[in-house]
Amino acid sequence: MQAFLKGAGAIGTKATREKTAAGTSGENKKQKPIPWVEKYRPKCVAEIAFQEEVVAVLKKAIEGADLPNLLFYGPPGTGKTSTILAAARELFGPELYRKRVLELNASDERGIQVVREKVKNFAKLVVAGSRSDGRPAPPFKIIILDEADSMTNAAQAALRRTMERESKTTRFCLICNYISRIIEPLTSRCSKFRFKPLTDRIQEERLRDICEKENVQCNNETINMLIDVSEGDLRKAITYLQCAARLTGGKDITEQVIVEISGAVPSDLIDGLLAACHSSSFEKLEIVVKNMINEVICFQRQWFHTLQVLTQPYCGTSS
Repeated sequence: MQAFLKGAGAIGTKATREKTAAGTSGENKKQKPIPWVEKYRPKCVAEIAFQEEVVAVLKKAIEGADLPNLLFYGPPGTGKTSTILAAARELFGPELYRKRVLELNASDERGIQVVREKVKNFAKLVVAGSRSDGRPAPPFKIIILDEADSMTNAAQAALRRTMERESKTTRFCLICNYISRIIEPLTSRCSKFRFKPLTDRIQEERLRDICEKENVQCNNETINMLIDVSEGDLRKAITYLQCAARLTGGKDITEQVIVEISGAVPSDLIDGLLAACHSSSFEKLEIVVKNMINEVICFQRQWFHTLQVLTQPYCGTSS
């Protein structure tokens, strides 16, 4: 009897430990860091910044529960992928979104085999299901091909036939940086929208909003430096901001930190090199070049240490 009770106690203790471990693992999962680019991605079309024409057309399409084939093109980091994802969420709702949307990165999966298998098979699926909020669900699916300008011409030609055959049940959204790399039969079957580079004011508003929500201290000079090094790419600016916040550990973010993270060449370094060239002295130019090489070596060592610090929360390593 005592052995039985001991065994029962051991089992109870084991169960308690398992519950504790499960609770701890659940807490760890909840605390897993999220990239700020995904955390602050627009959830609806109205949150898209500086693309008024695209937003106006998509709002009308969402109201009518209909959507043409789309072609989004423009510089990176201007909201092309975020726009179609937000539109798809509004069209289908959270229940049908995963069933009705297929997102592929065409730069990784760009061959004709992908079009014949993944795209064609998904396009042939029967549309079924309804929204839980009572709103009508569109009678079609959406296939998103990001970086479509990386697809081969053979894959684009095969995609044209799929677009024709499955036009009743499937809508396509092609996303690219260079519309000239998309073949004419595809562009003629899509409504084309050009995404403009974001202005400095729009970027500043978004960056300050993120700084406020994440309790990050940034002065005006740091924000301006982020805007300069990102060159209209809001995704790049947000990524640099998160890296800088992680690196400084809650302290004020300075311009020098942004320069080091982005790899931008300091202006005083360029001025010194130009001055040495204008001096017509080989000795001065040689000294400047050697100093630049030494600074690059030091920068590489610092950047390696920075990467170790930044990747700790994602790799689960301890300092």
